[in-house]
Amino acid sequence: MLIIRERAYARAGLVGNPSDGYNGKTVSVIVRNFFAEVTLYEWERIELLLSQEDHSRFDSVHDVVHDVQLHGYYGGIRLIKATIKRFVEFCSARQTAGETGYALHDGKFAIRYTSTIPRQVGMAGSSAIIVATFRALQSFYGVTIPRHVLPSLALSVETEELRIPAGLQDRVIQVYGGAVFMDFAKERQFTEAGYVGYHYEPLDPSLLPPLYVAYTRDRSEPTEATHRPLRERFDNGDPQVVEAMKKFAGFAAAAREAIVQRDHSTLNQLIDQNFDLRRSIMSLQPKHIRMIEVARSVGCTAKFSGSGGAIIGTYPNETAYQKLVESLTAINCAVVKPTMES
Repeated sequence: MLIIRERAYARAGLVGNPSDGYNGKTVSVIVRNFFAEVTLYEWERIELLLSQEDHSRFDSVHDVVHDVQLHGYYGGIRLIKATIKRFVEFCSARQTAGETGYALHDGKFAIRYTSTIPRQVGMAGSSAIIVATFRALQSFYGVTIPRHVLPSLALSVETEELRIPAGLQDRVIQVYGGAVFMDFAKERQFTEAGYVGYHYEPLDPSLLPPLYVAYTRDRSEPTEATHRPLRERFDNGDPQVVEAMKKFAGFAAAAREAIVQRDHSTLNQLIDQNFDLRRSIMSLQPKHIRMIEVARSVGCTAKFSGSGGAIIGTYPNETAYQKLVESLTAINCAVVKPTMES
């Protein structure tokens, strides 16, 4: 029996976010320490199997409330279902356009997912499930979706099918892996197969200084709770937000140059400046600000890796890293050194 297992990994925005949703620029890295894995195998019918995040039996009403707080009302099954729909529609459209290699055979499968990515801390757990599902479907049907198209196709699962606010950064790094500089400027935009893409430049992870990623073990807010107010202000022409997005993009462009030149000192400054600017335009949770303050107090740089609840930064030496671990553990955070290469 054919069994397919595909993974997509957590990610951390190193510099530039949240400008990725505003035609800005970012540098992002993959975090292979955590992953979503999709298992697909031949079956007598199409069956979507419940995972540990989709169970419906609980020991008490309090467990029900806790589950909803962590996973929402739908778990990951809706992501799988919406991804299958988008995949089939994409392949059908390509066939209609006269392209070869997109015919789907009549085989049937069961599919399930698991995830080790910390929830609701801004490490792209939902998009990882979607990207892993696309990979499994491509393997099962023998279809190849162009790499530069897949991020936008994956994004459409959430933004168009499920009406969840999201940006391209997560899907780009999860498709490309390693470290990537992304330029979302309108002049870098292209359209292929009906999906919009931009300029994505892989960077050599070995050029980066030592990095850490830390995340809170406490419950955080869903990503959309953070980004909706910011989007409204931007769309209304708030000059503070509009100008900040330009500065975030400038930080990312400067960070790309610093990485290529191995200018770690400049990169360190940009990481800290990125958070300081974010703090000046957004209302942030005090416990998340505390993570930044604790990391900086032991000599490390720090910024949010995403919407909040996880941070990323650099550390100067192992002594500082051990102090970082001790200090962040004391406020209920976990710390890892991100693995970026297989």
